[in-house]
This record gives sequence, C-alpha cells and structure tokens, in this order.
Amino acid sequence: MSRLMQRLDALMQDSDEPGQITRLYLSPAHAKAARRVQGWMREAGMTVRMDAVGTVIGRLACADADAKVLLLGSHIDTVRDAGRYDGNFGVAAAIEAVDRVRAAGVALPFHVDVLAFGDEEGVRFPVTLSGSRAAAGIFDPAALDSVDDNGVSLRAALQNFGGDPDAAGGARYERGRVLAYLELHIEQGPLLEVERLPVGVVTAINGATRLLVSVSGAAGHAGTVPMHLRRDALAAAVRQAGLSQAELVATVGRIVARPGAANVIPGEVEFTVDVRAPRDAMRQAALADIRRRMSAVAEAHHVTLTTGRSHEAAAVACAPWIQERFAAAITAEGFFARFLPSGAGHDGMAMAALCPIGMLFVRCRGGVSHNPAETIFEADAEIAVRVLQRVLTHFPAE
Repeated sequence: MSRLMQRLDALMQDSDEPGQITRLYLSPAHAKAARRVQGWMREAGMTVRMDAVGTVIGRLACADADAKVLLLGSHIDTVRDAGRYDGNFGVAAAIEAVDRVRAAGVALPFHVDVLAFGDEEGVRFPVTLSGSRAAAGIFDPAALDSVDDNGVSLRAALQNFGGDPDAAGGARYERGRVLAYLELHIEQGPLLEVERLPVGVVTAINGATRLLVSVSGAAGHAGTVPMHLRRDALAAAVRQAGLSQAELVATVGRIVARPGAANVIPGEVEFTVDVRAPRDAMRQAALADIRRRMSAVAEAHHVTLTTGRSHEAAAVACAPWIQERFAAAITAEGFFARFLPSGAGHDGMAMAALCPIGMLFVRCRGGVSHNPAETIFEADAEIAVRVLQRVLTHFPAE
C-alpha cells in the first residue's frame, strides 16, 4: 500500500465516535488529526503553524522570501459516520505532491502552503467554511457567538483548541500575494466511474438554492372523498418534482404530510426543493420554471402554495487557465481530460473571494460519499498526485 493510502487509513483512527469516522470541528478528534497532519508536513520539509481558527498550514518556502504563494488544501473535518476520503484525500495528496517536488530537487519560484481546514462540513456549529473564510478574509465575527448542541460557543471551542477567536480576522492572506488555490477532492458522484476515467477537471462549484414549500389543502377520509372533489396537498406536491436539463439537478429531499395518517387525505404538506447548477442564470431560470409549475398545479388542485428560501449560494467558476493546466497534466499522464462541474460545495467557494481557484476530481466507486462505503482506488490516487505534481512544477510565478 502506498504512503498516501496508509496515511488516509491512519486518519480514520482520529474519531469522536468509536467504530466510525466522526471528526467534528474543534473536537478532540480534530486536534488529534491536526497533530498527525502537522507531522506529515514536517516530514515533507515544510514549516508548520496553526492559524487563529484552527487551520493547519504547512509551508514549503522558496529562496525568495518576497515571492508569492500558491495554496493547496482541503478539509479534515467530517460528517457523522463518514467515509475516509472526503476532504482528507485533498490534504494528504497535497502533502504527497509537495514532498515529491522537494525530493526531486525542483526549485519552485513561489512558496507553497498546504492548508488543512477544519470546518467545511458545518456539522458541529450552524456555520460553515470557517477556516477558508478566515484565510480568504471574509470570516464573519458574528459566527463566534454560534453554539453547538451542547451550548458550547464557537469562541469557547476555539480557545480550548488553542486558537485565538479575537485574531480570526487576521488569519487572512494578503490579496495580491496569492497565486491561486488548488484542491484535489473525490468526485462524490458517478460520472468519472461511468466514463472509466481516473480524474477530471472541475469547471465550477455549482450554485445552490433551497426552497421550503408549504401546500395547504383540505384533509378528509381516504375512502369516502371522490378524487375529483379532493384538495389533496400531497398529490400536488409530488407532481412538480420532475425536471430535466443538462448540468442542472433538482431534488425534493424531504416531504412531511399532515396529519400523517394512512387513511387521511393530507391537508398540509411541507417539502424541500434543492436546485443546483454551475451557472447562476441556469439555476434562476430553473427556479422560475419550478415556481410556475408548482403554481399551476396548486391552482388546478385548489390548494394554497407558499414558498420560502432557506439557502442561497452563488456558483463559483474555476479559473479557465487553471483548468487548462490540469487538463494538460492529465493528457501528459495519458488520459482524456474530462471537464465536469461539482454539485457539492467546497472550501474553494470561500477561497474564490481571495484568488483564482482550481479543482481536480478523482474517481470514487459508485459516486458514494459521506458514507463509510466511500471508496477510491490506489491507482487513481497515484494519478491524481502525479497530475498535481506536474501542475506544481510548471505553475507560473505571476
């Protein structure tokens, strides 16, 4: 087994829950993982520090102290009962690629910082991307007052972790001194596997809108009210779910019917609609179409429709020139360069406020993620590291 895969196996030992991988932001398991990652960074010849919000940063410095810096990284926090590769792969692979560049004696004309963020998943606190927001200079100090399920504030957790909540605003990189942010990540989807490709170039991180929809009709007996006289809220809700457009996805992920009895016509239904697309105009057009369809169905079924927006995130494009560099490196490794958007969110969404971003996906089995069954293949991981190494070696210093 390669050193990279051994390290990914080792990280799974750092968990807040025995028998599964659960590593929440600023938890004891996060502290253990941070120390483990620091050790690997030092082995790769990097100097190591931790910033005010708990991000572990390893630097491979170049000869010119005033040179700009290229940022690599991902996150080491997880969801509950997670897989071992989401986030962790990007950190471990970046360390491996930097180590190989150093061992090859390549003198890069810029500094390289590897960042191991700790709050990409947003599981413990009702905030997310704390590490990358701080690095990008867009951290909201109000987030420090958020509390977890045990009533512990983010401020207190940071202090206990060894961070400095009052210095969170100072964790930002200087705009104009950063070349770019690059991230390797498992695809979390099935396209690369279906097309038998080990890696792919990410074009954009999809924007997302989440609606909370309420439909009010009239409850009644399931056996005695004729169909043509019903004001059935659930029937109206589920009929609008179909939507088909390339690169756009729409999901009804949760439905609650009230009163919720098997023999009663639902009088009220609440459901979510999650719409994602790599371009905001596409997403907004789809939302308008969904609203039009829902309104037409509601009118036809004589029910009342209300919608509210519970989440909104703009799409973030990966820099075309970085996409081209990843594609050239993939081609040099002998593979077809597949371009595809990311349907999931990443730290790059925050880092784009600081600098150009680029992402490389690696194939994962079945597209399964956020699950113990999450699997990548050692050969694919090796290809991804070699691609990143090529990109690092030929990355422009300006």
